[in-house]
Amino acid sequence: MPIRNEADHLAAAIAAIRAQDYPGCVRIFLGVGPSHDGTERVAADLAAHDDALVVVDNPSGLTPCALNLAIRAGSAPIVVRVDGHSELSHGYIQRAVDTMVRTGAVNVGGLQVPVAATPFEEAVAAATTSWLGTGGASYRVGGINGPVDTVFLGVFDRGAIEAIGLFDERLLRNQDYELNIRLRRAGGTVWFDPELSVGYRPRGSWSSLTRQYFEYGYWKSAVVQLHPGSLRLRQVVAPAGVVAGVATTLLTGWRRRFAMIPLVGSVIIAIEAVRAARLNGADAVRTGVVLATIPIAWTVGLVAGACAMPLRSASNRTDA
Repeated sequence: MPIRNEADHLAAAIAAIRAQDYPGCVRIFLGVGPSHDGTERVAADLAAHDDALVVVDNPSGLTPCALNLAIRAGSAPIVVRVDGHSELSHGYIQRAVDTMVRTGAVNVGGLQVPVAATPFEEAVAAATTSWLGTGGASYRVGGINGPVDTVFLGVFDRGAIEAIGLFDERLLRNQDYELNIRLRRAGGTVWFDPELSVGYRPRGSWSSLTRQYFEYGYWKSAVVQLHPGSLRLRQVVAPAGVVAGVATTLLTGWRRRFAMIPLVGSVIIAIEAVRAARLNGADAVRTGVVLATIPIAWTVGLVAGACAMPLRSASNRTDA
């Protein structure tokens, strides 16, 4: 578990893992980063009363570093990634291990299920489980039991991830997707099981949502630098739509017929917003604005990353 600023939620997160009741030996490794809310103290107090709970110091505070430090601190053949605010479904670990054994997969995961507590979070949940909102990835919108490009969090074969060097610590976001690329290139299978699910809390404000998807786009450009062939059509649809909308809006003054393109795009967003909002009990107008915000923020981040070349910057900071 990569942990930072989780003092109020850490005990509950640990208890939720304990509730899995997996029949084998389970140890929990916390990669704890510098926090301003006393998380380090809470983690140390919990570990003092639980021999199976291990605190691993993560001075950088970065997620991929926390993951690698925690993985290296253990030795079990199966590694389960859990986030501080995630909630594993009942029997998650047992079913994932059974699926791994049955299929020979090196990584198994399931659905990412948003658990909303406010009207804004309900709109984010509706948008992110829509094919239009996030490109239709199986772990977001569902799919059939079988091989996929990536899954949410993941239950890993230790030997497989150690053989490819664990998570790339230069990637502050998208490190899980990039890891799965290397697993598949090494001959491994990443398996999606729709019976597995993990609950998570969506972003609660416009600023945090915009920042989240900007960062996703920014670090997606870094992954494309590393693996140019990894870009999928579903990941191109959003930026293509945004670019087309901006371009045609600028051209409208020259040729009025270009105005139809952004108009059609707006109609598609409106129709999908109504459908997604109805399924999730969310406000349709708010959902429509979120559906427009996500691809715009992602595209701006993608372009910014392509211009900044974040991997080169990360290498420079490391060398310094």
